[in-house]
Amino acid sequence: MTSRAVLCGCGAMAKGWLRALQSASQLRDEVEIVGLVDLDLSVAEALAAEFGLDQAVTGTDLAAVIEATRANMVFDVVVPAARFTVVSTALRLGCNVLSEKPLAASMEEAKALLALAAETSRVHAVVQNRRFISGIRRLRRAVEEGLIGEVSGIHCDFFIGPHFGGFREAMDNVLLLDMAIHTFDAARFVSGKQPLSVYCVESNPSGSWYAHGASANAIFRLSGDGVFTYRGSWCAEGRRTSWESAWRLVGSKGMITWDGEDTFEAAVAGEEPGLLRGHRNISIPPAPDEDQTHGHESVLAEFVDAVKTGRRPETASDDNIKSLSMVFGAIESARTGLPVSISSEGH
Repeated sequence: MTSRAVLCGCGAMAKGWLRALQSASQLRDEVEIVGLVDLDLSVAEALAAEFGLDQAVTGTDLAAVIEATRANMVFDVVVPAARFTVVSTALRLGCNVLSEKPLAASMEEAKALLALAAETSRVHAVVQNRRFISGIRRLRRAVEEGLIGEVSGIHCDFFIGPHFGGFREAMDNVLLLDMAIHTFDAARFVSGKQPLSVYCVESNPSGSWYAHGASANAIFRLSGDGVFTYRGSWCAEGRRTSWESAWRLVGSKGMITWDGEDTFEAAVAGEEPGLLRGHRNISIPPAPDEDQTHGHESVLAEFVDAVKTGRRPETASDDNIKSLSMVFGAIESARTGLPVSISSEGH
């Protein structure tokens, strides 16, 4: 059965969603875009024309478009401040919802959306598309297979200087809220551990073109005596890291580094006598499922399959709130200058 979907929020991000939906034959067969919604009607109409969606209903009112199209699915691509209104409207009208990150603009709103999804028995998930790339899947497999033993440390560096313009440059806590959640979520996924507490220092460095919080340094305590450290800046000019961060995993037997792009290095202890034992290089296995390595396309396919089969999607909101709690825990720590505890249901 084909899902009838309304895409809400027709700005630049929406084009990536539509390209993914139209490029994969499975998604083309299983999802029909029946409506496009934006506060600016001309933006919705332009997007419909660009992607050949001549039959789609366009409008500025989500509820009206859902009712006019008899949609059963909503793709939420609005700015974070509008997320709660959009998702709660869609859930109450019987739609399954896949949202852009972050899940919500506050922990209170996130918990309310989780409760509403449970009450309405709808599938509610978040596009953590950075999970669905080969590098992250390979790290996860390496950890699960015990290649470097028990992982005790995950260390990620993110230094890049994008000049977006638009809403990001006016946001508070821009790095933590809009970008760092990708790395936080991936670190939780790769390690299989849960965040317990965080201490964070946030700043807006000299020369920053953002209004607030373009740099952050965070230390998370994880279950199983693990530690995750994040050093990041979104106003770092010069030679950049990958958008996926540069990673180092430290285990009881050895270490893995990944540059966030194509280069992996993995080694376990060698057998040299003396102070240092040296090392022995090992190989990182491929991703266990190639279909789960196509970013937006993979996370959309995973969500659509979850709706069809009734199974729980990997990035279901009641799991993703754990990643969101890492973000808001870090923001609170930066504000207070104190460590902040994080529970499994949000700090």
